[in-house]
Amino acid sequence: MRLVFAGTPAPAVPALRALLASAAHEVVAVVTRPDAPAGRGRRVARSAVGLVADEAGIPVLTPARPSDPEFLDALRALEPDCCPVVAYGALVPRAALDIPRHGWVNLHFSLLPSWRGAAPVQSAIRHGDDITGASTFLLEEGLDTGPVFGVVTEAVRPTDTAGDLLGRLAESGAALLVATMDGIADGSLVPRAQPAEGVTHAPKVLTADARVDWTHTADVVDRTVRSVTPDPGAWAVFRDERLGLGPVRPVRHDVVLQPGELAPEKKRVLVGTASGVLELGEVRPVGKRAMPAADWARGVRIEAGELLT
Repeated sequence: MRLVFAGTPAPAVPALRALLASAAHEVVAVVTRPDAPAGRGRRVARSAVGLVADEAGIPVLTPARPSDPEFLDALRALEPDCCPVVAYGALVPRAALDIPRHGWVNLHFSLLPSWRGAAPVQSAIRHGDDITGASTFLLEEGLDTGPVFGVVTEAVRPTDTAGDLLGRLAESGAALLVATMDGIADGSLVPRAQPAEGVTHAPKVLTADARVDWTHTADVVDRTVRSVTPDPGAWAVFRDERLGLGPVRPVRHDVVLQPGELAPEKKRVLVGTASGVLELGEVRPVGKRAMPAADWARGVRIEAGELLT
């Protein structure tokens, strides 16, 4: 099939590479979000998907909005059979959905109808799911509501960060997307409507959502931190300044600490929660690089009873 691939960030790259390597399909163009400021220097940069397309010598379309008439005309001229899409980052209007004869097929990183929305991996970890996965479905104007072609499952490991889990799903999901394109091409694959039961939503995770609430139990704090690692990154406040937090570790400890109370030791720093004690991993003070919590604690000289809030 002639394919126009739509995607933007790094987790979409394995799917694009898998489709480029497929002998059964031809990726004739890529649609990605416009170049945007990135990194500490805020220099304008190409998206991860755009860079791969450039390397492969494939035309790249970067509409400000996929409803732009110029983009719609360009898409029609490409005559795609299908538009596979992974984390494109913009809503696709009906005018664009109707152009490819097999529609737009989205790879979504959850087992639909669970965790519809922008942050399915973060939500799966934050809510303590044991199993998650990826789904391919026919894109429609509703939010991740279209009929499903296929799924792959993935166990959520006890120490998984969102980055770890998304990395594995990006790889297994890439294979699923290629298999879905194969099944659509030969007519062997028909999408099935999502069940009405089990619908959950995964809205975008904002920086404010990544602030740690130490009045929660240790297991909830642990999941919260891992769910926002690496992006947007967990944080708390120490001495009126933000302190970035890497993944924490549950520990057994006889000392009872109040929620947020810090207890520095020679080689580690403990912090209290509503039930149980956690060991801080790396921390990142404002304007500085991440460092082991014990090194940070020696520098700031934590006093008895001081808190993370």
